[in-house]
Amino acid sequence: MRFMRVKEDGTTALHVMHALDPSQLFNLKQIVQYALIFGRPGLENTWQGIAFDFAYRMHWQTLFGFALCQALCTTSTAKPAVVRWLALVMARPGMYWEVVASYNAAFLDQLMVAQYGSHLNLMQVHVPDEMAQNFSDDDALHVLLHNWIPLDW
Repeated sequence: MRFMRVKEDGTTALHVMHALDPSQLFNLKQIVQYALIFGRPGLENTWQGIAFDFAYRMHWQTLFGFALCQALCTTSTAKPAVVRWLALVMARPGMYWEVVASYNAAFLDQLMVAQYGSHLNLMQVHVPDEMAQNFSDDDALHVLLHNWIPLDW
């Protein structure tokens, strides 16, 4: 997308907004800028899961959840169902914590160790289109658990 930008000296310059860089999925400032330009705030929200307020400010928690869902889900027709269940699991307080606690109790020799740092190893969800209706909150919890997503996220 191209738009005109006014420089400090009063002249205008053409600014080109590029698509999101897939290698920087958690660059939240890049997602904010892209969503404000292409997300059409105030109209029908095509960016499901990102909360805007009436001042067109984005809430960072929902933006981070959106980025996490984008990183975990492949592009397919089943993606909306997977994202919906991941968002529902993330919105329920303590649900993921209980699953991690039960996993640690069941597998004492292989406790859950969360990933931290600048390089994360995430495995994307591959759900066949005909199985999208069967995806549930248990499946979403397993996706988070097997990707070693930290509890404090």
